[in-house]
Amino acid sequence: MRVDLNSDVGESFGRYKIGMDERLIPLISSANAACGFHAADPVVMEKTVRLAADAGVEIGAHPGLPDLMGFGRRNLSLSAEEARAYTLYQLGALAAFLHPYGVKLQHVKPHGALYNMAAKDSALAESICAAIRDFDSGLIVLALSGGELYRAAKKLGLRTAAEVFADRAYEADGSLVSRRKEGALIQDEELAVRRVVRMVKEGKVKSIAGKDIPIRADSICVHGDGEKALLFVERIRRALSEEGIEIAPLKEIV
Repeated sequence: MRVDLNSDVGESFGRYKIGMDERLIPLISSANAACGFHAADPVVMEKTVRLAADAGVEIGAHPGLPDLMGFGRRNLSLSAEEARAYTLYQLGALAAFLHPYGVKLQHVKPHGALYNMAAKDSALAESICAAIRDFDSGLIVLALSGGELYRAAKKLGLRTAAEVFADRAYEADGSLVSRRKEGALIQDEELAVRRVVRMVKEGKVKSIAGKDIPIRADSICVHGDGEKALLFVERIRRALSEEGIEIAPLKEIV
């Protein structure tokens, strides 16, 4: 069995440092780099690309809503035209930093509120996927397992990977539990590891209500801004190895 291990990185901004990218990036197989809307700035973006390139880690764009203060985790109202333009703008911005290092984008994963909104709104999902297709039809769309973005990417003929989360709880419909609710974040590393192994091997996860739901795991996400992000990644890598599950980048899986 093979699975991708990804993390949201490059989310510092100016003098504000978020995450432990220097230590985290070498331990993952795919890096989702912030593109300047919800986090990052040009200097941070180039540094993130350089870190990933030096570590041989595949790079993906992590476009978000234009909401630095809210870290892209607040729902904003936007039209289909805006969603497409925002996505194209951010893909182009990140891609500019890849050329000097001789690397290419592997995938696209929307961030935060944009990701969750697209998982439920088919029109929004199709606008995002249309932008990705028009920018580079060979890119992989990394989307919530079973969500509208996953279906839209398939519909438009894009390579698509289903993502699961090590550090988030699930509702009965397969959506992520809102961060505003108690129990939304998985903070116990032992529990996180057990859930990850089960999602990969059995295709199941226990919802916050306590019932098993089906789930597809092409890629496992650990949020890079999490307090225990580095510990989670280290423990997950060890557990997957012990289970005979190989960690590989998305382009080798889908």
